[in-house]
Amino acid sequence: MNQWSEDLIAIDRARTLDGLFLQRTIRSPERVAYRYHERGDGWKDLTWGDMSRWVARWRQALSGESLEPGDRVAVLLRNCPEWVMFDQAAFSLGLVTVPLYTDDRADNAAYILQDAAVKVLLIQDAGRWRRLAEAIGESSCPSRVVILESSQAAQDLAREDPRVLVSDQWLPDSAPGLQPRMGDPRSLATIVYTSGTTGRPKGVMLSHYNILTNAHAVLTLINVYREDVFLSFLPLSHMLERTGGYYLPLMSGSTVVYSRSIAQLAEDLQTIRPTVVIAVPRVFERIYQRIADQLETKPAAVRWMFDLAVSAGWRAFLRKQGRAGWHPKLLLWPLLRRKVGAPVMERLGGRMRAAVSGGAALPTGVAQTFIGLGLPLIQGYGLTETSPVVSFNPLEKNIPESVGVPIRGIQVRIGADDELQVKGDNVMMGYWNNHAATTEVLSQDGWFHTGDQAHLENGHIYITGRLKDILVLSNGEKVPPGDLEMAIGMDPLFDQVVVLGEGHSYLTALLVLNADLWGGLAREYGLDPEHPASLEDSPLHKGILKRIRFALRDFPGYTKIRRITLTLEPWSIDNGLLTPTLKIKRNKVVERYREAIEFMYSMDS
Repeated sequence: MNQWSEDLIAIDRARTLDGLFLQRTIRSPERVAYRYHERGDGWKDLTWGDMSRWVARWRQALSGESLEPGDRVAVLLRNCPEWVMFDQAAFSLGLVTVPLYTDDRADNAAYILQDAAVKVLLIQDAGRWRRLAEAIGESSCPSRVVILESSQAAQDLAREDPRVLVSDQWLPDSAPGLQPRMGDPRSLATIVYTSGTTGRPKGVMLSHYNILTNAHAVLTLINVYREDVFLSFLPLSHMLERTGGYYLPLMSGSTVVYSRSIAQLAEDLQTIRPTVVIAVPRVFERIYQRIADQLETKPAAVRWMFDLAVSAGWRAFLRKQGRAGWHPKLLLWPLLRRKVGAPVMERLGGRMRAAVSGGAALPTGVAQTFIGLGLPLIQGYGLTETSPVVSFNPLEKNIPESVGVPIRGIQVRIGADDELQVKGDNVMMGYWNNHAATTEVLSQDGWFHTGDQAHLENGHIYITGRLKDILVLSNGEKVPPGDLEMAIGMDPLFDQVVVLGEGHSYLTALLVLNADLWGGLAREYGLDPEHPASLEDSPLHKGILKRIRFALRDFPGYTKIRRITLTLEPWSIDNGLLTPTLKIKRNKVVERYREAIEFMYSMDS
């Protein structure tokens, strides 16, 4: 660490995102930019110089497609160097990139391609294009489809459909080197479609300046070095990963390594030994649950030592932060850190400088456990519409219950109904082709209405709920269902939870049970786990309601769950109940279970 160095590129030097890339390739041509895994050949490196030559070839190929500055091109790839190559090649021609999720429903992707009038699509493989082509139908968007992975199926498609080409045939063998473009920093860079928990997704328009200023402002709150290694596994179509795990390392000159898959993440962490990871809370929750499951099989003494280590580590953290005094358990912390904390940190690679959680609320208990074990875990907050970062916790002033302090250049205020409002250079240009939706959230003087309820305390932002999701009971009590769902979901028996009660006198819940635990639970109640009627068993419901009461023991009395509906069918992207960012589409879930919900509220009538 003593020899690590900063090499940040200033915004006025970069001007645009392609200008940032060009400056980086000039400054650091021999340094490793990206590392990726190739089946059969293992891990491979690409230097910034290599990337410059590849981007020039992609640029040359795109320039042959009769495109004009401002035209939209889309990318539907898993995280890989080609995602960056295509993105940067598009920027260098003044084009606008539209990212798509690889696991999104075909009809959703087809809608985005048509809404944005996309002309060129880069897609992973032949199978994905076949599914998407069926949903697109007769639409003229896109007019060119480039399939990245060469296969017999891809070659067949290229012969069948004049729109289709395989990338290795489309790309020239060489191309002139990249040159400065001197583009307008305020011009549109990308249209990122929101997840769409309600209705069709909206296209968020972000300029080069929106994103550049956001990445640079983050770097004023946390030091990032050329020697840092980012492990990338969140999809690049998500603005958290795109800004934090692509443009920010580009600005700092750090190396980005693309994880093979979520299933192989544990192995990749140990192989790559990253210094920085960016993840959504679900990733940390899964690791937390895995640790808890393993502890269940250990002797009581081992569980006691683990709990003591977390407690002592948390106390040491608070004291270092200046929020707690000395305590006798601090005497045990060096030993407990070596015996308990260090092995856990070693499984995460052993040299993590910062683990960032964003995209949703991180349960405080999960944060305290990891921090207590020695992981520098910080939570942040943002939205696609804010490029995306609004705030995060600095390492030296980390309050996990909060989402941190506003980053430089961003103003925040609390408006009507405790709504958090944001203003700054990171706020979007508006929604694509949707002036009405833009005026709903963006005031004439530039304040963006986040839709999240919050309060400010000692400079930190605390998110308390979502305006649209707040349940107002018939007695006037207002209940933020997200907090309850998070608490209930900490019980491993429940994979997914939706709490209901709008306009009623009591709360109910829809619960997706953990299929692995269902068999044992059913037999415990003398039920046949294969029989659907078992999920409606009255004693079973009473037992589960007791578990829920325990989970909600710290909440007010009016948050008691009175009725439940159980299911074993997961809510997924395929069945339309999850967004590509794995957020539950509440309205769709309510629609799917309308009869069950009506029954829960008719039982007392």
